[in-house]
Amino acid sequence: MSKLRVLRVNYKHVHHHVRLFSSSTSLKRPASQLFGIPSSPEYPSPAEIAPLLAEFASHPPKPLTLSTLLSFGKPLTQESLLASVNYVLSEVPRLFGQRVRSLEALPFIVGMNPFVARILAGYRRAFKIIATYPPVTSLEENARFTTQLEALVQAHANDIPTMAKGFQECSRYMTPEEITQFLDSAIRNRITVRLIAEQHIALSHALQHPEQAAKAHIGVVHIACKPKDMIRMCGSFVQELSEASLGASPKIEIGGDVDATFAYVPVHLEYILTEVLKNSFRATVERYQRFKHSSSDPMPPVSITIVSPPPHTKLQLPNPPRPAFLAMRIRDEGGGVSEANMARIFSYSFTTAGRNSSGSLEDDSGGGGGPYAAQHIGGSAAIGNSDQGAVGLFGEMTGRGVQTGMGTIAGLGYGLPLSRLYARYFGGSFDFVSLDGWGSDVFVKLRCLDDAKDIPL
Repeated sequence: MSKLRVLRVNYKHVHHHVRLFSSSTSLKRPASQLFGIPSSPEYPSPAEIAPLLAEFASHPPKPLTLSTLLSFGKPLTQESLLASVNYVLSEVPRLFGQRVRSLEALPFIVGMNPFVARILAGYRRAFKIIATYPPVTSLEENARFTTQLEALVQAHANDIPTMAKGFQECSRYMTPEEITQFLDSAIRNRITVRLIAEQHIALSHALQHPEQAAKAHIGVVHIACKPKDMIRMCGSFVQELSEASLGASPKIEIGGDVDATFAYVPVHLEYILTEVLKNSFRATVERYQRFKHSSSDPMPPVSITIVSPPPHTKLQLPNPPRPAFLAMRIRDEGGGVSEANMARIFSYSFTTAGRNSSGSLEDDSGGGGGPYAAQHIGGSAAIGNSDQGAVGLFGEMTGRGVQTGMGTIAGLGYGLPLSRLYARYFGGSFDFVSLDGWGSDVFVKLRCLDDAKDIPL
């Protein structure tokens, strides 16, 4: 009897709090809104898209290589553009479906996280839109589809920082290895989707406005990409942020084959350079400010050496030609990374950075990691307060990066792991070498895409 009385008391206690909770003015919203999940009818339920998912999962994937992607623009005609849109409509739904299934397979408590749930709802919506889109048979229909595709690309522009925040909050429920494996697969899938979509968008614009089309481009691939120009552009941007955030910035010295060019996707190189320079600048400035002996001591520069692909790589017949790579070394004197932290430098879940009361970054570990270890997931720097505030990568940088310090310039915090994924995507490499107490070298090798048509995407 006493047990029953206790149960009744507890029930009344719970019921009281439930009434208080439900009567709160700020919480009189649908549960989907409380958890950040869109509740619009355009977001399909799991049951609604389950048959479509099963259908696309049963389709064998078409082999996607770089040559396939480039072939739609060589030459660019109405027929090749319609072939491109048909490829988008067959492969992008399959790739979106893979993401939906992988997100649904996460542990239940991770899937209920509002940021992860928001990503899943967005992918379900995108999958339904593309999977049910009618066949495109004319340039007029392609123009309408391209507008829809551009809207989808923009809607998913903030997926990585949203996912980063979700996995930061759920790190206790998955091991670092599980998080790394999931995110590597998710981000590689995302790179492929964006590459296919943006290639088709670029080709559509080039055919519609041939007078505005860049001569040296095949869609998003720049046939004569010049690393020196990219370094100067990214360096100028990071220098401004460094000056605003840290009060100083090192110079950039460019050496080696400074006039080298190669075929590549500029936005991939842009991301890699920005992330590496961000870390190098912060490390260099902070070490200089800590150890300089007088105001007349010069700040050491960040040195970048460019190496062209060896000219003989295409002349090795009858043996198969060796792949051609453009290489860069980014060297700084920012103190390097301690040996204890080197093993975790490419871990998504690794951070020694915290936030003080003013919102700037500080090192919780008491030293050791340095800026390279502070791969901080940007919190408010990564996720805006508005559900509809999706902005591009560089908009996020300029909008919030200066306010939150050099450790979160990009607002993403996944800088090194993501840079390595981008470099490896076409068969390149990204290696980090530290001389603890002195500085660091980053070695980047990027596959020349005019020599890489067999690469599976």
